Amino acid sequence: MSPEQQGRVPVIAANWKMNKTVAEAEAFCEALLPRLAEAQGGSEVEVVICPPYLALARVAGLCGAAPVAVAAQNMYYESEGAFTGEVSAAMLLDAGVGAVLVGHSERRQLFGETDLAISHKLPAALRAGLQPILCCGETEDQRDSGQMEQVLRGQIEADLISVADERLVEVVIAYEPIWAIGTGRTATPEQAADACGFIRSLLADRNEAAAARIRILYGGSVKPANAADLLGREQIDGALVGGASLDPDDFATIVAAA
Repeated sequence: MSPEQQGRVPVIAANWKMNKTVAEAEAFCEALLPRLAEAQGGSEVEVVICPPYLALARVAGLCGAAPVAVAAQNMYYESEGAFTGEVSAAMLLDAGVGAVLVGHSERRQLFGETDLAISHKLPAALRAGLQPILCCGETEDQRDSGQMEQVLRGQIEADLISVADERLVEVVIAYEPIWAIGTGRTATPEQAADACGFIRSLLADRNEAAAARIRILYGGSVKPANAADLLGREQIDGALVGGASLDPDDFATIVAAA
């Protein structure tokens, strides 16, 4: 059954990571929004921009009248307290944010974020009314040693353990093979679709009806040149775009491919 039949609206999300000042973010949005109107051409695509914290409010203000959602790149699961350097869901909502990345590979690898921490963040985001985009994926060594499915199973089961079955459909999942992020390498469309399909099968083991409706994105060196081939696969419901999302023309081209 196709994504359209299951009501899975494609999601194209731009993860700027630690790039763009507030002024640069403003210039990007002013260039992107008219291009998006042309690129989407009336098609149903959910566009999300994930700026750094300091640019969230400005981007949310600029995108408020456009069909573009704004997501944070991270959040903490406590509502307030002595957590220096952290940002709560309430603070994100106050900035006009509607979604949040959770468990990005760089958070896991560089900052030691654990599945336990992620399992607290997901229900906290949902309680606050933020749409979580859960990232998962394997390293090059794990794939080469045949552990891809084992790694994905462990992440999906541990990360979603505290999300109620009736709220699973509110979580967007982004499969991001770590070996294809910022390396110039890209999983083949077949590899990407197979991994996304495997993730859907894991979700179906828990709730088959929800699994059919959950959007599963691919993230890993998505570019204008490969977007159409990746996004044309039935199991891939969109993309989490890194480097190519920093250029408004490239990002608009990827949106058009969806």
